[in-house]
Amino acid sequence: MAQSVGIKDVARAAGVSVGTVSNVINRPDTVAGETRARVQSAIDRLGYVRSESARQLRAGRSRIMGLLVLDMGNPFFVDVARGAERAARDAGLGVMVCNSAQNAGEEAEYLSLFAEQRVRGVLLTPADATGRNIETFRRHGIPFVLVDRVAEGTTECSVSVDDVAGGALAVRHLVDAGHRSIAYVSGPPGLNQVRDRRTGALNALAEAGLGEGALRELPTERLDVAAGRDAGARLLGLADRPTAVFCANDLLALGVLQAMYAAGVVVPDDLAIVGYDDIEFAAAAAVPLTSVRQPAVTMGAMAAELLLEETEEGEGQAAHEHRRVVLQPELVVRRSSLAAR
Repeated sequence: MAQSVGIKDVARAAGVSVGTVSNVINRPDTVAGETRARVQSAIDRLGYVRSESARQLRAGRSRIMGLLVLDMGNPFFVDVARGAERAARDAGLGVMVCNSAQNAGEEAEYLSLFAEQRVRGVLLTPADATGRNIETFRRHGIPFVLVDRVAEGTTECSVSVDDVAGGALAVRHLVDAGHRSIAYVSGPPGLNQVRDRRTGALNALAEAGLGEGALRELPTERLDVAAGRDAGARLLGLADRPTAVFCANDLLALGVLQAMYAAGVVVPDDLAIVGYDDIEFAAAAAVPLTSVRQPAVTMGAMAAELLLEETEEGEGQAAHEHRRVVLQPELVVRRSSLAAR
């Protein structure tokens, strides 16, 4: 494997000091023409490329923003990344995207990597329910913004969606359609989003005069299609099967839909399904999926803008104030929940 060419190699080839090479690169007008030409010839001959990352580290200003999400296999987080990347690019920055895979250990490793790289700041959807990873990262003094999570108990900025309201939208829709027994296919209980969507579901049931017993929770270890299929199999095995199911995200809902299709259960006639996120695949499913829409691209863009605002430098800059932005979800009704009861 070829080794990269450094500034010392250029200096040796041109017969000048490292300082002279540095001047040619950064302040060419301060170097005599003949010497400058000799150094430039060595640069071209050796293929030397200035290390932008090293220059940024010396200056203490990185042009990279970190983004750490729960699952890049989920199109919701792809859309969050699109919004963040667009805002960062407009500011002349790049985005380093990492995937914690809903694992606290992997999250800790990536946060450590961001600290080592001295990124400008980090957009973070936490996987660690204890908050220990955030506490450790905070010691590095690198600004961060929480995405898809309210900054409870912290002073940092956050951009999230009102998941309690979203859960209520989903279950209120099912109750209005005549359902009185509803399953909630949830995810890892440590995730705030999962808990908040369940709280909203229970609130909607209470509004309708129904108790907590009307909601049957089927927890899953992950928030993906395979976990949804597994939950669907468990749902099929219930003696008193609910007539509707609300899923904590669309990937789970698509998995449940697959399980129902394989078992010959007709959606929505035999079972109504509502998902969450409104990813692109929701509308394209064999039975178009009713879903609670989150403005994912907007969320990513707003989080990046808050981080940029916090890390801006220069005279006349107003002092940054941490803010908690809470966006509102929207119910998108499609055929998966439209059967008359």
